[in-house]
Amino acid sequence: MNESARANRSRWNEAFEASPLRDADFASMSGVEVDAVYGPDPVRGGNSEVPGPHGETTDETTDETTDEGQYPGQYPYTRGPYASMYRSKLWTMRMFAGFGTAVDTNLRFRDILANGGDGLSTAFDLPTLMGYDSDDPMSLGEVGRCGVAVDTQADMEDLFRGIDLESTTTSMTINSPAAPIFAMFIAAAEAAGMRRERIGGTLQNDILKEYQAQKEFIFPPRPSLRLVRDTMTFCAAEMPRWHALSVSGYHIREAGSTAAQELAFTLANGFAYVELGLAAGLAIDEFAPRLSFFFNAHSDFFEEIAKYRAARRIWARWLRDRYGATNPKSMQLRFHTQTAGVSLTAQQPEVNIVRTAIEALAGVLGGTQSLHTNSMDETLALPTEKAARIALRTQQVIAYETRVTNVADPLGGSWYVEALTDDMEALAEEIFSKIAEIGDGSMYEGCVIGVEDGWFQGEIANSAYELQRKVDDGRHIIVGVNAFTEGNDEPAPETLYIDGSVEDQQLKRLDAVRSERDTSRVEAALDRVRRDAADPEINLMPALLEASTAMVTLGEMMSAMADVFGRWDETPRI
Repeated sequence: MNESARANRSRWNEAFEASPLRDADFASMSGVEVDAVYGPDPVRGGNSEVPGPHGETTDETTDETTDEGQYPGQYPYTRGPYASMYRSKLWTMRMFAGFGTAVDTNLRFRDILANGGDGLSTAFDLPTLMGYDSDDPMSLGEVGRCGVAVDTQADMEDLFRGIDLESTTTSMTINSPAAPIFAMFIAAAEAAGMRRERIGGTLQNDILKEYQAQKEFIFPPRPSLRLVRDTMTFCAAEMPRWHALSVSGYHIREAGSTAAQELAFTLANGFAYVELGLAAGLAIDEFAPRLSFFFNAHSDFFEEIAKYRAARRIWARWLRDRYGATNPKSMQLRFHTQTAGVSLTAQQPEVNIVRTAIEALAGVLGGTQSLHTNSMDETLALPTEKAARIALRTQQVIAYETRVTNVADPLGGSWYVEALTDDMEALAEEIFSKIAEIGDGSMYEGCVIGVEDGWFQGEIANSAYELQRKVDDGRHIIVGVNAFTEGNDEPAPETLYIDGSVEDQQLKRLDAVRSERDTSRVEAALDRVRRDAADPEINLMPALLEASTAMVTLGEMMSAMADVFGRWDETPRI
């Protein structure tokens, strides 16, 4: 082992020894003790004078590799952001839940926590995602159907009633109305006696991918990005445990992109948000450690693993070399993974359990920090309690029975996986060059202009079309869809049904809140929202917090901002 490799090994050893370890047996089922990581310089049988994780030393010269990052926890973090990875902490098993009223979803949250889940992920209904109140005519028939309805801070208080938000992290999948929903969440937590600086969790808040893929946008791109900026700067100052932004490739992939496009578009959006924060006067190391990512886990097992490894490497290099980060935490890409909803089929839905297990395993072998496994019936309806439990059990089988958590980046060094990682990185860099060209050198401008002129949308649509052609031609096999269809005529499983009474309950709840609030306080709060929105130099979060505590509804806050920002319509690109 040469001096450089020896130094890398020594640094890793120090970091590993300093890491707290779980109370678990790190051995195979046959009792073979396994090392925490494997690499070109073997822990046993080499020439290292540096003790291995079991305290042993070696005495033969082996590989002369000097590349940085041959160990997890070392720049560029290809093999994982932490030295000990899952030996210290398993990923957070964060199940997505939300349906009906806030009271209904609160019961599901409690069930998830009682069954071993250690994080919550909130699904909002379509009216909430689009910034409408439940009594808006646009909301008719959709209240509580695909997620939980939240109109006011009172709903948010019901949603998390009895849950200690200082000890349970919370993720909220919300984008266009992220700022007012976040204000309601903070105000509700504080009303329950919790301190905002102690609350941990993640706000998705990735508006760029909404224009590119998900399509739940309200305002034009630039004022929407101003709201992202305001939440980022607010969290940097007030909520050190909160991730203000989860840059999301999940929806880009679900819309039909390739894995390489998912990787490139997501990281490009991340670079755009970095430039947004820098333009707001934040120092890179002040906010970059609180950026997180959200990736899809699709069915191409090895390509998915390579995608995660390439993502960590690219992010570290760009943050250090282009944006000047010096804090390792700014360079360490950490991500949540969700198995691919688009890969599930309505035909033979039990087969979806198998798909989800394979996809989840790819996420774990890729080093995810948080994981959501889809339920087998999600192509038919919201998950039943049983289906959601099976999905959680899938993660628990991987975590506790397979022993894949014993070794960090166990596929590192595989010729195939290493080559795929390099290939994914190269494909992403090609796309970054195109985006930078669109933005005349700025990734921020490249992403915004690329959205405004439909470039991203066109690229994703073309990839979706190409895949569908392969499905139609039978060159891409989907079990139960274009092959192996025996069993498709079996009765569909029982699904969760949200009846119309949910909408009635929510409308009564909203009426009660409206009737009890101080109208003059509501008007004053809305005037402040409009006034602050008109000045791009002002952070809107304080005004939204004031509006929340006055029980201003989500729809009222969004309309007040729309009075200033306008609304966005996408021009179809053919």
